[in-house]
Amino acid sequence: MGAATKTVQLLQGNAACARAALAAGCRFYAGYPISPSSEIAEVMARLLPPAGGKFIQMEDEIASLGAVIGASLAGVKGMTATSGPGFSLMQEHIGYACYAEVPCVIVNVMRGGPSTGLPTLPAQGDVMQARWGTHGDHPAIALCPSTPAEVYELTVLAFNLSERLRTPVILLMDEVVAHMYEKVDMRRLANLAVENRARPTCAPGKHAAFAPGPDGVPVMAPFGDGYRYHVTGLAHDDRGYPTQDPKLVAATNRRLQEKTERNREGLMRYELLDTQDAEVIVFAYGIVAAAARRAVREARKQGIRAGLFRPITLWPFPGEELAAACAGAERVVVAEMNLGQMTGEVQRVLGRGKDVESCLKADGEAISPEEILLAIEGKEVRHV
Repeated sequence: MGAATKTVQLLQGNAACARAALAAGCRFYAGYPISPSSEIAEVMARLLPPAGGKFIQMEDEIASLGAVIGASLAGVKGMTATSGPGFSLMQEHIGYACYAEVPCVIVNVMRGGPSTGLPTLPAQGDVMQARWGTHGDHPAIALCPSTPAEVYELTVLAFNLSERLRTPVILLMDEVVAHMYEKVDMRRLANLAVENRARPTCAPGKHAAFAPGPDGVPVMAPFGDGYRYHVTGLAHDDRGYPTQDPKLVAATNRRLQEKTERNREGLMRYELLDTQDAEVIVFAYGIVAAAARRAVREARKQGIRAGLFRPITLWPFPGEELAAACAGAERVVVAEMNLGQMTGEVQRVLGRGKDVESCLKADGEAISPEEILLAIEGKEVRHV
């Protein structure tokens, strides 16, 4: 009994995120309270100081991500957490972090919108904003958990990818996953690998802050270590100084895209359930995937060959993997808590020759297994 209490714990999604961030080496958090992500800030405020870290409640979400970027430039792993309206405010700084190649983790617990919308109710309306919210061409990495245990795993992965690729990484939860409790065997999560950014080995004065390495990622020198360089959101050369040279600008833009594509194998996470012989495959993510899993099992009991494709990495979009899984299926049902944001992306990847249908809900309630089962059966589903 004593061993179980140490290893098996009842874990909430938001608390799992905060604890995983600490395990990944996060030692700086700046944020502004907003439902339904506030528990992340509360847990970080309690646990960071004893671990030697710093917690700051900022005046708004813009300042929050700005502070995280500053901490990261100084060599500290940093994170912030927010929800819909706050995520919108952070977009300019997300673009800055992409272009200046500053590692950081942004948690967005999705809620009903637009505007202030439904502050305490679930939605999945930010998936396209996670990809295209900031202007210009830029890389985007967004991970989407469906259980508290997976929140823990993907938070650690988010930090690892951010450090490895020098880029912001977004963890996209929905309100249900964030507030869900799950019994978790912590032994399985205790030894997750933790990565740290590469640092220069050359002498100060010989380091070009944005000169790419063999993997397309520049080595990062923390401010204060004697390596002087310029950081800007303007187009810049290898030293960080602004430039309008078309060749340099084009080369940087291509490199930023390619460093994620080059690491695609390490980025892609997805789950397949009964897709080998499926005639209809459900595409679902986050908490909707839990309902879809139940619906697929019920459909199988009825003799319908149903399967599930659950993208865990939403961006970059797992198009190749989805196309392979759906190659033999006659129909694909996209179930999501919005008005079809991923439905268009699935149709784009699979082409007009594949029958792509949708099971949508945008009223503050999660989609039920019964609603998805109706869609699997080809019956009319209430679209909100």
